[in-house]
Amino acid sequence: MSGGLLVAGTTSDAGKSVVTAGICRWLVRQGVKTAPFKAQNMSLNSFVTREGAEIGRAQAMQAQAARVEPTALMNPVLLKPGGDRSSQVVLMGKPVGEMSARGYHGGRQEALFGTVVDCLERLRSQYDAVICEGAGSPAEINLRRTDIVNMGVARAAGFPVLVVGDIDRGGVFASFFGTTALLGAEDQSLVAGYLVNKFRGDVSLLEPGLDMLYGLTGRRTFGVLPYAHGLGIDEEDGLRVSMRGTVRESVVAPPHGEEVLRVAVCAVPLMSNFTDVDALAAEPGVVVRFVDRAEELADADLVVVPGTRGTVRALAWLRERGLADALRRRAAEGRPVLGVCGGFQVLGEWVEDEVESRAGLVEGLGLLPVRVRFGREKVLARPVGSALGEAVEGYEIHHGVAEVRGGEPFLDGCRVGSVWGTHWHGSLESDAFRRAFLGEVARAAGRRFRAAPDTSFAALREEQLDRLGDLVEEHADTDALWRLIEAGPPKELPFVPPGAPAVGGSVAGGPAADVPLADVPVADVAVSAGGSGTGPPRDPGAGSDVSVNEEAL
Repeated sequence: MSGGLLVAGTTSDAGKSVVTAGICRWLVRQGVKTAPFKAQNMSLNSFVTREGAEIGRAQAMQAQAARVEPTALMNPVLLKPGGDRSSQVVLMGKPVGEMSARGYHGGRQEALFGTVVDCLERLRSQYDAVICEGAGSPAEINLRRTDIVNMGVARAAGFPVLVVGDIDRGGVFASFFGTTALLGAEDQSLVAGYLVNKFRGDVSLLEPGLDMLYGLTGRRTFGVLPYAHGLGIDEEDGLRVSMRGTVRESVVAPPHGEEVLRVAVCAVPLMSNFTDVDALAAEPGVVVRFVDRAEELADADLVVVPGTRGTVRALAWLRERGLADALRRRAAEGRPVLGVCGGFQVLGEWVEDEVESRAGLVEGLGLLPVRVRFGREKVLARPVGSALGEAVEGYEIHHGVAEVRGGEPFLDGCRVGSVWGTHWHGSLESDAFRRAFLGEVARAAGRRFRAAPDTSFAALREEQLDRLGDLVEEHADTDALWRLIEAGPPKELPFVPPGAPAVGGSVAGGPAADVPLADVPVADVAVSAGGSGTGPPRDPGAGSDVSVNEEAL
């Protein structure tokens, strides 16, 4: 059986994903066969593995950091938000239905714990080290009884826990102390120490605080990672993420031609797989920004309508903000528009949706001769093909089935003039195709832009993953980290009062609060998307469980 580590965080976005990836890359460079693992992920950025399973893109990125093929074992539970209070539950890579947050945390989550533990044990039997990523904070005391991703995983595996804090946000010492002090005694016994992330300045000025933190908690700090600009790696996302005016930096280089290309990405609601445009941002001379107003399209050479978990909702949003009319004007003027997945669907003639929104027949923007009907079975595929004379690879994640009724074929979708549409995510990561596509855009836009002939998106991604490995190797105590991974948590770590608060006469997270969890072996998990219901309610905030395959949960 292998060793391992759980990377937890004081908050969401503390840096758990990048630290996990950095540790994976550091380990594999030392010859350690390593796998990432995240029991439960909430994200609209997902990926399709070669076995046809849908997992979080962050776990696919971490697998790449570990130089292994991603599989469903690495992310057995994926939650894809469909609103503020409901999500699609993806179990072992297949959707099993929609569920409200109250219903999920009210008991369904616990039934998945057997699957989570089984997946982790299978990874441990195949790899020398498994680096687990937590979710949110392990000190979410209202959710501790049903936790299957933070301390619940650490306790099941006996893994030490490394707590990451984002010092750039401020309050990191209080966050480290408070996170530890709100855990029950058994959970605290696994918290080995801390890792400071995103530090700017002279580390010597921080060291007295780290010494005081050790005095207060009896736990050391395993490293101070500096703030690193432009990491450009795949991220998780949440409903509160605003992408206005931002894009992950990949390279800083002048245009290869005489002019730049300006790309505007419509920040549609429930935007999914916005990482599709990272390959565009990696090109020297391509400027990418996310927009939500019609006037922001005026100077764009290319407008991208990205994927979304709410196609009908995205259509309404585009119309409300005047973006729909702006897109129609662009098409009439022969100015380039690219729709990807849900963005492709909104460009069609109509969408018939009795699955996602249950809105029935909804008129599309009419820019492409395409009609879309939503099916209950989700399409999960890794297609390979060609377009513009170049080889292309991609992946598909969608319920909508497109009937293409005209136009020029384009990656299973179509093209009419300067409007392109496809269900394929990730196609722009194919370098030769991306260059050919940008050439078409530049000609249609009248720009003297030329794509650099030697930009390799895969090589840039590898450079970024190596940077993460360098951060860990150069700024963390890797000898101490390896001892944790190999030997487990230090013995006799002190208890930090007050501990977890009492809940119903017992201590949350303590032995009296433990509840039996259903054992759901992976081999027996039902993954049909049909479920026992007919789909989510029109109001995503409804408090009842909806469209859940009871056998799967």
